[in-house]
Amino acid sequence: MEKEVKKTAKTAAKKPAKKPVKKAAVKSSVTLEFNGNSYSYDDLVKNAKNVYRYDMKKKVADIKTVDLYVKPEESTVYFVVNGEENGSYSL
Repeated sequence: MEKEVKKTAKTAAKKPAKKPVKKAAVKSSVTLEFNGNSYSYDDLVKNAKNVYRYDMKKKVADIKTVDLYVKPEESTVYFVVNGEENGSYSL
């Protein structure tokens, strides 16, 4: 009985492992439209980086994350950089 168990364990170990299937990345974009104006996600992030760099006198290279909070009723974008620094700018 022991020989049979050893054989099955050896044959199971020799089977090649299945390769994980990679799924294609989904491309997406966000555009905010209100009051006849249109703002892309990239534009909003770019503006936040510019405020961070020029108004707040910080280095753009230090940015790891940018969280945006858009309030169209106030025409303002609030942002948080690296979970610590916050600022805002008008649309």
